[in-house]
Amino acid sequence: MDAESLKSLGWFLIWGGLFFVMMRYGCGAHMMGGHGHSAHKSGSPTNSDTKDPVCGMTVDQPKAAAASVYGGNTYYFCSRSCRDKFDQAPDQYLNSLPQGGHHG
Repeated sequence: MDAESLKSLGWFLIWGGLFFVMMRYGCGAHMMGGHGHSAHKSGSPTNSDTKDPVCGMTVDQPKAAAASVYGGNTYYFCSRSCRDKFDQAPDQYLNSLPQGGHHG
């Protein structure tokens, strides 16, 4: 292999790795059926289930990827990226929740 081919292969591997990370852990995880570990497969909510105020995904509180306290209430999230979005503008996400949507 010549140097140009190795350089092209290197860039391909870098972009492929970045794509994998984004699809597995980033915003692509929502499109691929959630963040895996925090969604219930059975579809039947339990007493510890709540909705992620950012993406609306069902989250099992003890297994939540992240949590944040705001206004005296604890909110649970499917991922740290959803928690970070919430922390930057909590009122934006809480205003879109139905009444009684606060969990904690």
